[in-house]
Amino acid sequence: MRRGARPPRHAARLLALVIGAGLLAGTAGCAASAAEHAPAAPPATAATALPGLDELVPVEDPRAWEGPSTALLDDVAVEPVAADPRVTLPVTVTSHDQAGDVEVTIDDTSRLLAIDRAGSLAATVWGLGLGDLLIGRDAATTFPGTEDLPVVTGSGHTVDVERIVALAPTAVLTDGSIGPRDVVEQLRDVGIPVVFLDNEPSFDGAAQLARDVAAALGAPESGELLAARITDDVAAVTSQIAGITPADPADRVRMLFLYVRGSAGVYYLFGEESGADALITALGGVDVAGELGWEGMRPMTDEAMVAADPDLILVMTHGIESAGGVDGLIEEKTALAVTAAGQHRRFVDMDDAQILSFGPHSAGVLTALARAVYAPDLTLRAEEPAS
Repeated sequence: MRRGARPPRHAARLLALVIGAGLLAGTAGCAASAAEHAPAAPPATAATALPGLDELVPVEDPRAWEGPSTALLDDVAVEPVAADPRVTLPVTVTSHDQAGDVEVTIDDTSRLLAIDRAGSLAATVWGLGLGDLLIGRDAATTFPGTEDLPVVTGSGHTVDVERIVALAPTAVLTDGSIGPRDVVEQLRDVGIPVVFLDNEPSFDGAAQLARDVAAALGAPESGELLAARITDDVAAVTSQIAGITPADPADRVRMLFLYVRGSAGVYYLFGEESGADALITALGGVDVAGELGWEGMRPMTDEAMVAADPDLILVMTHGIESAGGVDGLIEEKTALAVTAAGQHRRFVDMDDAQILSFGPHSAGVLTALARAVYAPDLTLRAEEPAS
């Protein structure tokens, strides 16, 4: 009997609630429709080959750069660590239910659903070499090989229970970031084993998730391989980033993550244990939220933004678009205009399903963000002129 990962952190649970609430608010009053279940558009990737971080020529002063840039993955494909991993079933693992931990036995993974807000569970399954088990996907799962899988989540990252039951899965893996959570738990009433895994938003959490997913699928050896690859790749990229960051700590970019759903009037600042802190630290920036002692997520206020005064603000692509772009956001939230980031219009956006999707893409996400931060001339937003 295997003990699962640590119970989900408060910040990770709050992250799911914040994002779910924002999307639900944006669709309130709209009837469910087939459009809600349409496949999500594939995330953007670099149109041309961009230099690796070891070849990158950073701009002279990344704090003084004018204008926004976009972080683009080189490749959204997930490379499996094994072609035919050894699987031993049944297995009994710990599920982190709302009411407390319960033991769940899985004896059949031939029809698997791995669903969460960011698509990291499905990507992990694919990275383990077990992608052929997947019979459906969440809306955030868009990497190559999953395009034809039916989508089982709708607006606000809610699950479509009828679609799930119709697919007759033999096991469901999730993390509580989609729901309603109690509805997902009730899938057990029709005989479907459901396991809630801890999905900590960090690079260490991504490696642990690989082990936990593999354990639930009876393939622990593959889990260790994937965990090691994630850890090694992130370490390599972090080392390369250290070579292009300003040597003087006083010259390092002060960064803040802002979650935006302009159409819903949702604006949150992400602090420690939200995942944004892990990104900023790995990028060699100054985590302004951590400096101010902010934990989890907090609603954006004018006072908080002025106190933070970041040089650069990280945002999700669709989030910034929902606010009318950089200019629309600054016009709506005038406190941004007095910050260094607002004055320089210094925003770095990345696809919503990628930027906090710690998992097999972790090193690629860091690479893409590092380019956008330190060589923004390579990753300008299409409508923006060069500085």
